[in-house]
Amino acid sequence: MRRLTVVLGFVALCSFTMLISKNWQIAEGYTIRFEGKYAHGNFNQLEGDISFDPLNPESAKFDVTVDVNSIDTGIELKNKHAKSEKWFDAEQFPIIRFTSVKIFKADSGYVVKGDLNIRGIVKRVAIPFIFNETQPAFHGILKVNRGDFGIGKVNGKESDSTTVEISVPVVAR
Repeated sequence: MRRLTVVLGFVALCSFTMLISKNWQIAEGYTIRFEGKYAHGNFNQLEGDISFDPLNPESAKFDVTVDVNSIDTGIELKNKHAKSEKWFDAEQFPIIRFTSVKIFKADSGYVVKGDLNIRGIVKRVAIPFIFNETQPAFHGILKVNRGDFGIGKVNGKESDSTTVEISVPVVAR
């Protein structure tokens, strides 16, 4: 009898854990827009694993990648320049990767802190975001200083940040 109780307890605990962790698949219609002093446009290829439950954000995990070759500034010559060694160096570093470290509830949504890897340089960033539960989607905005990642020429004291707006619809797995 004791064995049955232990087994039932284990099954109940596993069921509860499955309810806490919600896995999401990135759906069509996502956007990754960037706007900076020298360029603006989109990245058009995003992949990754997302586990997020709004009731338990501290158990969430984000591991997403962006294909550098999917950059689209609207100008082919500028796209080629952005993929070159002076900027993203897409040949040597074909992906941008974000891996979460900590997620928590904030006043107007959530914040995910994690490691952003661009050109082999990893920096810890915080991305405030909201999660739309009715039509499941993540929406966030962050500023990235391109000089922190060795992108392009960096002028001494001049702050050269690029605003990145992310909108990612998801479907439950």
